[in-house]
Amino acid sequence: MTTLMQRGLSRRRVEDDRFLRGQGHFVEDLDARDALHAAVLRSPHAHARIVAIDVTAARSMPGVRDVLTAAELRAEGLHPLPCVAKVATLAPLIIPPRPALAEHRVRHVGDPVAFVVADTAAQARDASEAIVVDYETLAAVTDGAAALLPAAPLLWEDAPGNLAFRFQKGDAAAVDAAFAQADTIVAIDLVNNRVTAAALEPRAAIARFDAVTQTFLLQVTGQGVHAMRDQLATVLGVAPARIRVVAPDVGGGFGAKNFIFPDYALAMLAARRLGRPVRWVSDRTEDFVSTVHGRDNRTTARLALDADGRFLALRADTVANMGAYLSASGPGSSTNSPGTSMGGLYDIPAVFMDVRGAFTNTVPIDAYRGAGKPEANYIIERLVDLAARRTGIDATELRRRNLIATFPHRTAMGMNIDCGEFRANLDRAADAADIAGFAQRRAASEARGMLRGLGIACFLETSRGAPGEWAAVRFAADGTVALAVGTQSNGQGHETSFPQVAADLLGLPIEVFRLVQADTRDVARGHGHGGARSLHMGGEAMVRAIDAMLGKARALAAQLLQAPEASLRFAEGRFCLADDPAGRGVGLLDLAREAPGALDAEVDSDLDLVTFPNGCQVAEVEVDPETGQVHLLRYTAVDDYGRLLNPMLTIGQVQGGLAQGIGQAMLEEIVHDPESGQILTASLMDYCLPRATDLPPLDITCIEVPTASNRLGVKGSGQAGCIGAPQTVMHAVLDALAPLGIDGIDMPVTPMKVWKAIHAAR
Repeated sequence: MTTLMQRGLSRRRVEDDRFLRGQGHFVEDLDARDALHAAVLRSPHAHARIVAIDVTAARSMPGVRDVLTAAELRAEGLHPLPCVAKVATLAPLIIPPRPALAEHRVRHVGDPVAFVVADTAAQARDASEAIVVDYETLAAVTDGAAALLPAAPLLWEDAPGNLAFRFQKGDAAAVDAAFAQADTIVAIDLVNNRVTAAALEPRAAIARFDAVTQTFLLQVTGQGVHAMRDQLATVLGVAPARIRVVAPDVGGGFGAKNFIFPDYALAMLAARRLGRPVRWVSDRTEDFVSTVHGRDNRTTARLALDADGRFLALRADTVANMGAYLSASGPGSSTNSPGTSMGGLYDIPAVFMDVRGAFTNTVPIDAYRGAGKPEANYIIERLVDLAARRTGIDATELRRRNLIATFPHRTAMGMNIDCGEFRANLDRAADAADIAGFAQRRAASEARGMLRGLGIACFLETSRGAPGEWAAVRFAADGTVALAVGTQSNGQGHETSFPQVAADLLGLPIEVFRLVQADTRDVARGHGHGGARSLHMGGEAMVRAIDAMLGKARALAAQLLQAPEASLRFAEGRFCLADDPAGRGVGLLDLAREAPGALDAEVDSDLDLVTFPNGCQVAEVEVDPETGQVHLLRYTAVDDYGRLLNPMLTIGQVQGGLAQGIGQAMLEEIVHDPESGQILTASLMDYCLPRATDLPPLDITCIEVPTASNRLGVKGSGQAGCIGAPQTVMHAVLDALAPLGIDGIDMPVTPMKVWKAIHAAR
């Protein structure tokens, strides 16, 4: 039998069959009929002192089994939630205690105050509303830059001036010298608006405790079960081995589900106290005020150019709003992560960034799709577009002059880019978007009284996430092969892509393989998903595990065939004697049946190399000057994700990322009332996500430039759309508004914001 080549095949996702049949296993679907239900009482204030809490009425309500406040947590010895980010700050990183339930003070709307467990969800919710909390409201600050001003309300005594950290990277002296001799300097003030992941599946968890073994089981909608286990062990004060964390099907993560939250530790504690499983499920508004947010940076940036339009230096000074607490890896999204891609695809000799992290009375910030790379690319691309307008050099030509052209290339920030076709992709995108025909399309729009604009932008992703990964290959008695891997799917299609790779390497039908993931019992180690790392890091580990397994199998086959190992050829799932005309051999699955467990193999891959997905994208918009409404008419992307294992899955990932990036540029923003600190966009009635009618057909072309940084030649595709889209859309909008003299506007370009800019210009 000849096995169909699987790599490079646009195969439909095998997991979609059960999803479409309603047979997915999300946390809320899991059978826990004996479970109690939990509800969290959250602060209605952005900043307040807790004078007193009275839970008497709540404890006596029907069905209530337990009510937890900070007092109970102290008695149980619960520790604060950790921040595990490792950032080389100029002074020690200030990490205030983040208790699972607020003690003495609440510091953002949604801060958890009490945890109620009852027989039903409705009873738990009713009891939580019967708790009486006496608050003394305090002045609040929600803007990061305002929080650093001398008169701002102070969140933490240990953080004078609300400064969480200061981070610097690059060569400041070289940047200053370059600016001193520049012919042109452009400067820009940018706001990278606060957004939320808004995954289709809100956060949820079911906690169980076994009193005999003194062990916990947490079933959770999460992205990285091992890190969650270890952090929960710290909070609960137990050994990690006593906690098993399992993530079933996950309805979207986008970074936010990589982290632990107070609700998970509280459910586990309640399960131990009550001897019953405890289920907690967030609703949408609760997700908005309790799950981490993303972005929220204010940056002043400058770009220096010589007389020929060559880039000499880049400097970016940023205030990063961190929220009320430091989330698990929150500081990394404005420091380490953007530092890898600052300067984008351009050959800039000197780069320097300075970041100040600010505490505010808002939901904590952490990784959101791209986690710093979108912010860095937004800075350089907005500067390049501004430089094109100031110098009179065509925006496409200015980019072409400065794109990295020789590889390998070491950037000013120390990244070693091994390959790419940056200039060719720029030209391909210009052709695919028919930039040459834009003038005619603009004239047609003007004839209808509309403003038309075209924007072009490049992007550089630096994908890896955590270095290293674990994988194993195990043969089951039923003839299937389990592929266990420490990375994790939260909607990307790993149950299809990983078996595709294994089917190719082993010459077996793809149906033989099944993916094992997201269970700390069945997967020994792993870093989950984050940083577009799964096929790069997890795929590399799996390839190495398959190599180790084949080494064992070859030795066993040589014994059975009474032949030297070197004389065996492996193909189509069989070991054969290379020079035997009779074709004597033995199948891999037959070997596994003959020696159960003997072929199983696992590896820890030490791969730590970064890959560099990249591309060029073009957007075309039409603006109604009477209403400020922006219509996205065309979107073209020419991107390089290395070797494509399943082009259909890759394009699906890029489409999703583009939708989120376009959403940030045009629609999405977490808004607070500046006086009270109330969140004004805490539901989908007020927080506008892109719908199908907001998006044109997305024209995506993938150019394969395989990288040598991993055996599969792949580059991460999961974050790229979110990284490339915001500046591309913004350039198109600014191009449309340029005839009115408008050269600056911040995301999102809502109709009201655009209308105000038009009327101010007039």
